[in-house]
Amino acid sequence: MHTYRMTPLALAALALMASAGVQAQTAPADEADIKALAQQLETLKANYAQEVRRLRELDMQVQAMQARLSGKTGPATGAAAAPPPVVAAATTPPSGDGYASSAAEAQQAQQASKRSVDDVKQQTATLFTRRFTLENSLSYARYDRKQVTLNGFLALDAIFLGNIAIENVESDTLTYNLAARWGVTPSMTLNLDVPYLARKTVFQKGGAGGSAAAIAQEETSGNGIGDISLSGNWRLNQEKGRWPETVLNVGVTAPTGQEPYGVDWKVLERDEDDFIRFAVPGDQATGNGVWQASLGLSAVKTADPAILFANIGYIHSFEGSFDDLDGNPDTVNPGDVKLGGSIYFGAGVAFAFNERTSLSMSFSDKLSRRASTRYKGGQWVKVIGSDANAATLNLGITYALNRNTTLVSQLGIGLTPDAPDFTLAFRIPYML
Repeated sequence: MHTYRMTPLALAALALMASAGVQAQTAPADEADIKALAQQLETLKANYAQEVRRLRELDMQVQAMQARLSGKTGPATGAAAAPPPVVAAATTPPSGDGYASSAAEAQQAQQASKRSVDDVKQQTATLFTRRFTLENSLSYARYDRKQVTLNGFLALDAIFLGNIAIENVESDTLTYNLAARWGVTPSMTLNLDVPYLARKTVFQKGGAGGSAAAIAQEETSGNGIGDISLSGNWRLNQEKGRWPETVLNVGVTAPTGQEPYGVDWKVLERDEDDFIRFAVPGDQATGNGVWQASLGLSAVKTADPAILFANIGYIHSFEGSFDDLDGNPDTVNPGDVKLGGSIYFGAGVAFAFNERTSLSMSFSDKLSRRASTRYKGGQWVKVIGSDANAATLNLGITYALNRNTTLVSQLGIGLTPDAPDFTLAFRIPYML
C-alpha cells in the first residue's frame, strides 16, 4: 500500500483554489444585495422628499388660515420652521405629482389662487379685503334689429293688399363708467357708479315716397351723464366647507340721465292726408327716467383650480310722471309711466392660468315685464312689446398689471333679440 504525502507548496495551491471558488460563488449574491439596498435607499429618499413637500404645503395653508383669522395679509408668526432642503434639493422628483417641489412654488401657487379669487370677487362685488377701490371702465355695445311692418289686409288668404315697410335700427353705445368702492367694515362695502354715455342710432325705413325700392335713412345721436347708482354689499357668511361665501346686494338708481319721454321728434315723411310715415327722435336718451331699487344675492365658491360664482336679484321701477308720453310729434299728452319689474340671474366659472392671468366664462339673463302707461285722466294700459328677455354669454380675461391694478376685458355675445348683438368692455380697478 502506497502512502501519498503533499508538500507544503501543494497544500497552499489547494487552499488558494478553494478560496477562489468560494469568492466566485458569493460575489453574485453580494452584488444583488447591494442593488436591492440601493433601490430601497432611493425609494426612502423619494418618500422623504415627498413628505417634506407635503409638510411645507401644510405649513403654507396653516399660515394663510392664521392670517385670515387674525386679519393680517402677511404670513403668520410663530409658524414651524421648514425642514432642511438638502435632501429635497438632491432628490427632487417631477412636480407632476400635484405637490409643490419647494416652499417658493407652494407660496407662488397660493398667491396665484388668492389673486384669482380676489379678481373674481372684485367682478362680482363680493370682495371686502380692500379699503378703497377706484375703477375706470369703458364699454361698447352694438344693437341691430330689423322688422317688417304690414299695414293692410289679406285677400283670399293669399294676396296682401296694403303697404309693406321694412325698418332697420342700428345703435352704437359707448359708455364710460367711474366707480368708487369703499370698504366701510370687513363685511360691508359701499359703491358709487357714475356713467357717461355717447349714443348713435341709424334709422332706416323702406317704402319711402310710396316706392317699395326706396329707402329713407336718418341718423340721430346723443351724449351725456347716465343714471347714477348707489349700492351696498353686506357679507352674510364666509366660505366654509361646502357652503359658499354669500353677499347681499342692495342698490338704488337715480334718474339723472336724459329720459326717453317728451323728446323732440323730427318728421321726415308725411302722406297726402298729413299722416306721419317716418319720424325719428331728435336726441337719444341716456337714462330710464324713473327711480329704481335693486335687491340681489351673490355667491362665490372656490373649487381649486376653479372658482364658481352666481347671482340672482330683482329690480323694481317706481312710477314717474312726464309732460309728454305720446310719440306723435303733433300732439302733447302728459301722463305717468310704470316700467315693469326685472329679474336677473347668472352663473359662471373662472380658471387661473398663472399668478397674473385668469379666464372666466359666464351666462347672464334679465327678464323684464311689460311697462304700463296712463295718460292724464285715463287708465293704466300695458305697452305691447315692452317685455324683454336679454340673455348674454360672457367671456372674460383678467390680467394683473401689478399688485394693486388689474385689467379686466370681457366680451358679451347676445343670445336673444332683446340683448345687444355683442358688447366689449374693459375695466381697470385700482385697489388700495
